[in-house]
Amino acid sequence: MYTSFFGLNEKPFSITPDPRYLFLSERHGEALAHLVYGVTESGGFIQLTGEVGTGKTTLVRSLLLNRMPDNADVAVVLNPQLSVVEFLATICEELHIEVTHNRGSVKALTDALNRHLLDAHAADRRTILVVDEAQNLAPAVLEQVRLLTNLETAKQKLLQIVLIGQEELRDLLARNDLRQLAQRITARYHLEPLSREETKRYIEHRLKVAGAVGEVFDSGAMNEVYRLSQGVPRLINVICDRALLGAYARESRRANARLIREAAAEVKGELQRSPWLRRAAWAAGIAGVAVVAASVWLLAARSTGPAEVPETTGSGNFTAAAAQPEPVPAADAGTETLALAEPISEPEPEPEPEPTLQEQLRLAGDLTSPDYALASLFDAWGIEYRTGGRSGCAQAAAAGLACLSQRGSLAGLALMDRPAILTLVDDAGNRHDVTLTAIDGEQAELSIGGVSVKHSIGEISRTWFGGFLLLWRPPTGSAVTLSLGAQGPAVAWLRDSLATIDDRYVGNDALPEVFDAELERTVRSFQRDHRLAVDGVAGRQTQIIINSLLAAENTPRLSKPASTQD
Repeated sequence: MYTSFFGLNEKPFSITPDPRYLFLSERHGEALAHLVYGVTESGGFIQLTGEVGTGKTTLVRSLLLNRMPDNADVAVVLNPQLSVVEFLATICEELHIEVTHNRGSVKALTDALNRHLLDAHAADRRTILVVDEAQNLAPAVLEQVRLLTNLETAKQKLLQIVLIGQEELRDLLARNDLRQLAQRITARYHLEPLSREETKRYIEHRLKVAGAVGEVFDSGAMNEVYRLSQGVPRLINVICDRALLGAYARESRRANARLIREAAAEVKGELQRSPWLRRAAWAAGIAGVAVVAASVWLLAARSTGPAEVPETTGSGNFTAAAAQPEPVPAADAGTETLALAEPISEPEPEPEPEPTLQEQLRLAGDLTSPDYALASLFDAWGIEYRTGGRSGCAQAAAAGLACLSQRGSLAGLALMDRPAILTLVDDAGNRHDVTLTAIDGEQAELSIGGVSVKHSIGEISRTWFGGFLLLWRPPTGSAVTLSLGAQGPAVAWLRDSLATIDDRYVGNDALPEVFDAELERTVRSFQRDHRLAVDGVAGRQTQIIINSLLAAENTPRLSKPASTQD
């Protein structure tokens, strides 16, 4: 939308980690040097940590695309919330290692990996494992990671491991029971946010890559961006993107500090005032108190009037009557004091009407693409969506999730209790993909290009024709429909879960892994109780609702704020 207005070839502040936009500040340059050293030397671990949004993933992507040795094979683990077996299986899949038997055995997977590493070494190829979000690795998986470094020849390690994570990774590796792993880390680097000057150069760099030829942000705007983002690149991107959209809406060719504050208010949901404004308001408050106090004192002095000359006796003592000034009537004094001290009230300004959903969709047309919606949906699950590669559902599968794409109603989505992408159609017939993140009574919360807005269920329904896509976590790792005659662990899960939800669903567990006629009747009863299609088949929707009722961990919900997870 705003790209042609500013003479840009593309949006310069996308939140996706595009290596073309990599800005090598002093800190980022040093971090990349550590990573390059790690993948060109043999053995041990490389650890890169940093606060959320500081650019770790962009650095890793730049490393993988531009700095990786030609003879390197790379396995990337994006979802570290795995068991030991799942972790090893993921590595084997990434390296295209065939495991012909005992795929659920740690020994079989490790042996297959070891054979592959020896063959790669004989062919003069290096094997590198990159683990993103490593702070989420379970201690048992971290111990398995350490054991992988024992795969070696007489002269060198066969596997180079790069651990990427947030600050919590440093605390995790400082644990006493993980000291053996910590001792094998050969290079560490912690990525800090950008400085004020680096923030300015970062903004200019991204604008230049996108094709800007003139000044888009004035110096005051850049200072505000730094103050509000504290130099965190992801926050810089989000604030600048919203500021450009706001400048376009006002037909302004340059963004100033006020526009940056308004953009940050939209992003963070609160007005961001500059420090000098807060100090000015504080000083004005003190001055106001002083004026009121002076007025009260002056009124009291005038009300008391000049002191009477006391009468004296011959001994020079005041008489009792003369010692007391004439009292001022309390009611009159109080009335006058209140009249002077009471501030003059000004008429309240008329509140601006809230924008309609149609207006927001038209304004944010460039932010309602499938990629933006998928990024918001993935963020709700605590994983990162990456553009330009595999499809969203393929990336979800790598993270242990599955896609459900079909038509339904908001009531049905509320029952499944999962964030979902809705395809809305505005009055002009344009399609917009937004993410439904919460439902609270008759109100729903949407994420439009990463910005949260609230609208009524009725207003959303008028622009939505029922199409949605959501993510869910299959109980046994793969989305399998369960019906009469099915067998296996998934059937046992179904039987146990129904019994846990309600005693009425407890059945005969003589053959727990067999979907028999009794279990079919139980499924029908569950579906009838929860207003589902009663067919006795435990499909995806039935399994999702069972998971919701079991309060599965690490699952975002519509019935809670989008930032809260179980």
